Amino acid sequence: MINIKENEKLSILNHSCAHLLAQAVKRLYPHAMFWVGPVIEEGFYYDIDLGDDVIKEENLDQIEREMKKISKDGKRIVRHELTKEEALEQFKDDPYKIDLIERMDEESTVISCYTQGEFTDLCRGPHVETVKEIKYFKLLKVSGAYWKGDAKNKMLQRIYGICFETEEDLNQHLKFLEEAKERDHRKIGKDLSIYMTHELVGAGMPLWLPNGALIRKQLENYIYEKEQKLGYQHVYTPCVGTVDLYKTSGHWDHYQENMFPSMKVDDEEFVLRPMNCPHHMLVYKNDLHSYRDLPIRIGEFATDFRYEASGAVKGLERVRCMCQNDAHLFVTPEQIKDEFKKVVGLILDVYRDFGFKNYKFRLSLRDPEDKEKYFDDDAMWNMAENKLREVLNELGIDYFEAIGEAAFYGPKLDVEVKPAVGPEVTLSTCQLDFLLPRRFDLSYIDNKGEKQAPIVLHRAIFGTFDRFTAFLMEETKGAFPLWLAPLQVNIIPVNNDYHFEYAKEVETLLKQQNIRVEVDAREEKLGYRMRESQTRKIPCTLILGDKETEEKTISYRLFGHNETITLTQEEFVTYLKKQIEAKSTNMD
Repeated sequence: MINIKENEKLSILNHSCAHLLAQAVKRLYPHAMFWVGPVIEEGFYYDIDLGDDVIKEENLDQIEREMKKISKDGKRIVRHELTKEEALEQFKDDPYKIDLIERMDEESTVISCYTQGEFTDLCRGPHVETVKEIKYFKLLKVSGAYWKGDAKNKMLQRIYGICFETEEDLNQHLKFLEEAKERDHRKIGKDLSIYMTHELVGAGMPLWLPNGALIRKQLENYIYEKEQKLGYQHVYTPCVGTVDLYKTSGHWDHYQENMFPSMKVDDEEFVLRPMNCPHHMLVYKNDLHSYRDLPIRIGEFATDFRYEASGAVKGLERVRCMCQNDAHLFVTPEQIKDEFKKVVGLILDVYRDFGFKNYKFRLSLRDPEDKEKYFDDDAMWNMAENKLREVLNELGIDYFEAIGEAAFYGPKLDVEVKPAVGPEVTLSTCQLDFLLPRRFDLSYIDNKGEKQAPIVLHRAIFGTFDRFTAFLMEETKGAFPLWLAPLQVNIIPVNNDYHFEYAKEVETLLKQQNIRVEVDAREEKLGYRMRESQTRKIPCTLILGDKETEEKTISYRLFGHNETITLTQEEFVTYLKKQIEAKSTNMD
């Protein structure tokens, strides 16, 4: 997707189109007053005060027609410069423009406005030469927006739009938006009953429904099995911690704005935990350790809470309550490279299983000039950053460096995955930390009998189960692979009077093999039930009629296919189990 804001030519065109929109609205709603109409990554918008009138989605076509009429007139767009006094006089009846003008520096600011036909608007510009150049546009949606973004102010109406130089570019973009709409995990999550939200629970607090809980449990089982084979030990720790815990870790100073407010209980002050590393430091500290014990790998599927602004909350992708696939590896200096390689190897292994191919590695480093955000120890930072570079170079992995993106306690490797639509998403991360072990006074006895502080690798392979599930929904359009699908097999008896008993027999057979299956014996036509099975994106649909009942065979269709395949019961069970065990992403 093109970033309109970063493309100078398209940015000017879209800003000019925002004025075209405002002119059309003014013609249709003469009492309309306008706040601001900036260019954004996805096009432009204009915030409008329409008094008691309300513009709905169905009104956008009428506004577009008026915009096209204005464009055909071909009027020139003329720039005028004004003194502050002249500007205040010209816009004296518009409180929104007066507010903008009064906040301008009288001596250093050039106040300009642009006129096209009968419409004049306060604006810095620049604009295209004539309205005739603004041909290929589309109004996308309308929403509410508080004046100046302050909930205490009046609610304005915000109209979004997009403009391109050619009709082909516009149509291509609209096609992209349609594809993005089909893949939006919020729509898929609702359609397939994966999760829900409710205002009584709160923004950013998703409720995982039975289908979603099944998917999440399969993901947990999958990564737990891999971690067990690699020597991880899983723990459970509380969802709260004292303020002193986070003061000790340093998060209170560096991360407090992202935490929920503290709660006083008796003589203690608690916060909902935003991360798990302080708890895991104490788990490590619970025992004495020798260098022979290391590495120690502590994992947890941990629920965390982070305060996100309500406007930033989005489905499962950006939430206030999340479950992390978290782990902390306590290692000696000599073990850093080997353990870091194993983490990278696990990431690559998981991505192969899920068929992820379009991703890149980002080495996030500190900004040496920022002494407030980052712990001030140049030697520590240089050693840590160089260790990670060495591993990536030895593994032959392409990566790019990002200054100022490190955690406050150490550099990190982030994996940015490019989804089918939309911007890149950071899923996996591995962070190197020399600082927290010192803060918690962690130690092990080295081979000389002396106390040493371990180094910690913070890592999350899925990131959070919430974001990872959202990503999977958008990648698959909700058509999960067989092993992950909430319902794997849907059995449809052609006629309930004659075929229901055999359908139940097959259901029992499959359940005995731990296959998630149900029988659709509703009194609906066969075609309706088959279409609904496709709508629910069930990987495998069985159609059992006279022949199947008599011969004890199974006829099935895969999701998205029209071909019907018939197998014996034994062949079908073998086929399913093979697909599930292989974690196949394609059942063809």
